[in-house]
Amino acid sequence: MELLHAAPPCGHVIANDKWRNSPLVQSLKDGGVKVLFESELGVADFLLPNKGSILYVSECDIVAGNGFKRKLVRYRNASSSFQQLVLVENTRLSAQNFSAVQKFVVFDLGLTLLPVAGQNEASQLVTQMVHAGGRENSFRRSGSSGPMDPLVLAVVQQVPGVGRVKALALLQRFSSLHRLCDAAPVELEAVVGPAAAQQIHSFFHRATADGP
Repeated sequence: MELLHAAPPCGHVIANDKWRNSPLVQSLKDGGVKVLFESELGVADFLLPNKGSILYVSECDIVAGNGFKRKLVRYRNASSSFQQLVLVENTRLSAQNFSAVQKFVVFDLGLTLLPVAGQNEASQLVTQMVHAGGRENSFRRSGSSGPMDPLVLAVVQQVPGVGRVKALALLQRFSSLHRLCDAAPVELEAVVGPAAAQQIHSFFHRATADGP
């Protein structure tokens, strides 16, 4: 099943119908996001304003075997103009497999991965991306004729210690979330300094914070 080609309006999320009674959707509503449900999203879990698409990989998906990999491949191959983002639960239960999942998503499939501790953190991230979608359209990256992608900007601002100014500087330097994820600490230091550089690198490559 191909992804729908119509993005939701500002302030809205289109959610796969399977999420209807989930804590994640309830948190989205509590955060002021209007949720529309759709049973024909294909493999995607959420569609965001400004052509953002999310696939959610839970710890249960990871520990259950390799079935989630087939879903990821279908997601990557889906005919869509949406920017694809994969949220992966990095918990105490899934931590030992996280590096392998990250390698498969980022290096084998070329998708952007963002680790989350669970549905609550995921809902906060999605809420910020949705609300950012209505505010960032007028901003243009320095030296570029295209608009700054509000989805990417919102993701970068989720990193602890990285506000709007640092997020913009990072994206001007690395141009994409994929390149930012791959950046070494020494490359990040040149933009934001050593302390923030370590926070950013740890955020994208962290071991679970819930471990012993």
